[in-house]
Amino acid sequence: MKLFNSYTRRKETFIPLEGKTVKMYVCGITPYDTTHLGHAFTYVFFDTLKRFLEYLGYKVLYTQNVTDIDDDILKKAAEENKDWKKLGKYWTNRFLMDMKSLNVLIPTHYVKATDSITLMIYIIKVLLDKNYAYQKNGNVYFEVKKFESYGKLSHFNKNQMLCISKERGGYPDDPLKKNPLDFVLWQSANRRDKNEPFWESPWGRGRPGWHIECTAMALSTLSEQTISGERSRTIDIHGGGRDLIFPHHESEIAQSESYTGKAPFVKYWLHTSMVLYEGEKMSKSLGNLVMISDLLKRFSPNVIRYVLLSHYYRLPWEFEDIELEIAQKSIKLIEEALSLKTDFKMKKIEDTYFKKFESCMNNDMDTPSALTNATRTAKKIIRDGKKFDVLKLQTSLREMLKVLGFIF
Repeated sequence: MKLFNSYTRRKETFIPLEGKTVKMYVCGITPYDTTHLGHAFTYVFFDTLKRFLEYLGYKVLYTQNVTDIDDDILKKAAEENKDWKKLGKYWTNRFLMDMKSLNVLIPTHYVKATDSITLMIYIIKVLLDKNYAYQKNGNVYFEVKKFESYGKLSHFNKNQMLCISKERGGYPDDPLKKNPLDFVLWQSANRRDKNEPFWESPWGRGRPGWHIECTAMALSTLSEQTISGERSRTIDIHGGGRDLIFPHHESEIAQSESYTGKAPFVKYWLHTSMVLYEGEKMSKSLGNLVMISDLLKRFSPNVIRYVLLSHYYRLPWEFEDIELEIAQKSIKLIEEALSLKTDFKMKKIEDTYFKKFESCMNNDMDTPSALTNATRTAKKIIRDGKKFDVLKLQTSLREMLKVLGFIF
């Protein structure tokens, strides 16, 4: 099996660190709004990757987080005059319902950021002790110049980093920073806002920064990291949307490798590309969203999943409604092939279709080609069903569909 590693920028043969066990971490949602097609593209892909790895005989330990404390949640809660905890819980449950509808399996660990704050504080203490971080007015910042290879994942230059950091909540203009690219590990509570949540820390009341949350949750669930122990291992696969490469994943690498003293933090970085709609990236900020809940009112989960997997995970694509109609025809074709019965008996023909399917999936999870192969198998069954004993082909088709996460 070959996977494209965003870190090395090439396809690499996948070799897990620990025999037949694969440790995978995928950045989850910030729950302040509903699930759109861009979310589903990422999580259906990693669900399919998990299924295929398990088909290959691996045991997959899969952690997905939910960022339940964040500036966006607090802003949304204030706008709607709602409790931030209740808001986050409501949208988390809606997200999980949508994923369940699309037959996305529950990860091994589904963890909230607020359940790991004690470990985050401990990690920040260690980074301060190692002189990778500094305090200023109740805030704690990671000092990027102390991590010489900062930028090794994104390959951005300083000007690119500053521009993107400003767009994605990095606050490069923060006057308390030594360097505009330094990122916050702990931020002081706003004493003027009584509704803003806080936790006690050695640096005063506050809450964690975004990046440190994922380091703590990844290490605690996949590396058997505890406050009392220093056991830490590299993670096999870390995934998420391509827009997380910088600053989020870049900063995760810096703080994680500085904390553990071990590199690399992640062996294979996998990133899904952007989903566009009406000429723009589908995003909450732009409001050009196609909601999963709305699509499910018109089409089956199989149809929606077919549309998502018909696009190669590393290429951006623009959603058009006609795709759903095309996918629906393919699903009906597959249903017809699976329901076909024949009384014709002879030696079972050699099945090369499943080998082609495996080849597609082994080639960096080429799900569009795998789906095309499945559809061709269905056409073969319908076309030759009265000439051959098609049971073997039907069995192969069912196995392909199972690996791809469809339910028939």
